[in-house]
Amino acid sequence: MKRGVKRFALGACAALLFAGFFALGVWQLERRIWKLDLIERVEKRVHAAAVDAPPPSVFRPADDEYRHVKVAGRYLYERELRVKAVTRLGEGFWVLTPLQVRDGAAVLVNRGFVPADAPALPAGPGGDVTVTGLLRLTEPRGGFLRRNDPGAGHWFSRDVAAIAAAQGLQQVAPYFIDADADTTGQAGPVGGLTVVSFHNSHLVYAITWFALALMSAAGGWVLLRHDRQDDRPAN
Repeated sequence: MKRGVKRFALGACAALLFAGFFALGVWQLERRIWKLDLIERVEKRVHAAAVDAPPPSVFRPADDEYRHVKVAGRYLYERELRVKAVTRLGEGFWVLTPLQVRDGAAVLVNRGFVPADAPALPAGPGGDVTVTGLLRLTEPRGGFLRRNDPGAGHWFSRDVAAIAAAQGLQQVAPYFIDADADTTGQAGPVGGLTVVSFHNSHLVYAITWFALALMSAAGGWVLLRHDRQDDRPAN
């Protein structure tokens, strides 16, 4: 009886491990399908013609992230700030400037990159301007393993709400816009440096889980086989 209970326990344990690992493998395959679909949709948004930036009332993060948008307004250079950045051009800063669009409302525009040792920027375009770029989601968790310090003027991520509060902006869209490369002036900042990249290792993870499922099944079979051999009477 005890040996039968042992066999049942071994078989049940192996079956549970196999089912669990197999389910995780299937889940990773489903995630891969979702990720590939997301990449395809984002690629279409990035390369599509610019459309009007969505007002906050109809903004949908999942549908609007990386959308190619346009917005018209007047830059508020007196409320501009810099956020630490590392790009293919080296270390430096993103230049974020509020763009007043209507009735006191504003959109933060990342006008582009400047090196860490860059001198003060010359005056940018005045009056009404139209900016095109990629809609980006706010970054509230800091960056470079450091949190933003608004009081000291140290910014490590583009946290829209925190920047708006620090700069005294009352009505700000819940996203920012990475300006296109054609917005770059002679003295900078350099636009169009957005990196659109999605980590996609789901196939590797799926193969790993399926391999573990096979190993658990094989291990269970070997243990049960040895257990049965122990039952055979000695000659």
